[in-house]
Amino acid sequence: MTSTKETGKADAPKNSLGIPAAVFVEDVDSFMKGDENQENAELVLRQLDEQHSKYKFMEMNLMRKKRILKKQIPDIKTSLDMLKLLKTKKEESANVDTQFMVCDDLYIKAKVPPTDKVGLWLGANVMLEYTLKDAEDLLSRNFQTATKNLSQLEEDLDFLRDQLTTTEVNMARVYNWDVKRRAAEKEKTAPVL
Repeated sequence: MTSTKETGKADAPKNSLGIPAAVFVEDVDSFMKGDENQENAELVLRQLDEQHSKYKFMEMNLMRKKRILKKQIPDIKTSLDMLKLLKTKKEESANVDTQFMVCDDLYIKAKVPPTDKVGLWLGANVMLEYTLKDAEDLLSRNFQTATKNLSQLEEDLDFLRDQLTTTEVNMARVYNWDVKRRAAEKEKTAPVL
């Protein structure tokens, strides 16, 4: 990345994950004449490309997390709805006629007698038995946390997209500056006819 002296990165804002903001290069001429750059456009472009790659990597990881959360939220909501149904049927002392998914396309019919306990999968092949109230409390907290995390991920992805755009614009501006500089040097050294 470019040095903190030229870009002001030390004071650059960060998002909730601590990802530093890309600083827009207002004046390419003064930026390129900085102490470390000394008109070395290839080095600056390489540093900007590295910064761009890091942002892309972070974006890819956040998109993966977002996909996982978008899958988990409906599952949690479905479990909460089922808990409410079980509570209602318990109060009515009625059986619950339902279908259980055995695998992707295979379901089995079942009658569930009134109960005050349920088993919840916690992950890593672990299931714990909870009372209906405790299960509802746990799933409600998980639902709120997942929804909040999804919202935060959306903000982080928006932030990253802005940083990617800023970095791409900086790369284009430095590249164009270098093309103009080379053309000017070529014009100076070209013999006059």
